[in-house]
Amino acid sequence: MKHTLTALVENKPGVLAHIIGVISGRGYNIETLCVGPTQDNSCSKITMVVLGDDHVLDQVTQQVTKQIDVLQVTDVTRQRHISRELILVELATDKIGRAPVIELATLFSAQIVTVQASSLTLQMTGDEMQVADFLRTLRDFDVIDIARSGVIAVTRGNNDE
Repeated sequence: MKHTLTALVENKPGVLAHIIGVISGRGYNIETLCVGPTQDNSCSKITMVVLGDDHVLDQVTQQVTKQIDVLQVTDVTRQRHISRELILVELATDKIGRAPVIELATLFSAQIVTVQASSLTLQMTGDEMQVADFLRTLRDFDVIDIARSGVIAVTRGNNDE
């Protein structure tokens, strides 16, 4: 099972490397990892997707929480949350033309971000299912390059239920 964890950490050099070392050093795999500043410049937010059962999740959460520069760890998997991933993909158009790529962009609410002589680059943002569907559709195209941001997530407040 995939677990999405967020960690609020002090924004200091080496904190991310230390947390990754703690997790990987115990044999757990991080599927995706994103980190960025928060509204408070002294803190960063790390979003990790970790594969494993509830025992793995408990171990990862405990180990990360123990770290001195970690302020808070939250498992958002079973909470109300919003998660997104960004994908940039360059698709060849020299054999098929641009129309099928433009149609793909329309179907997935993707944006065309660059136009080259023989390719188009799309930007697509979505949740886990939308990204999976988009990636399956890409099998029908000649993918030149692809980059994925990894998952970012925020919990949703209980006020809008």
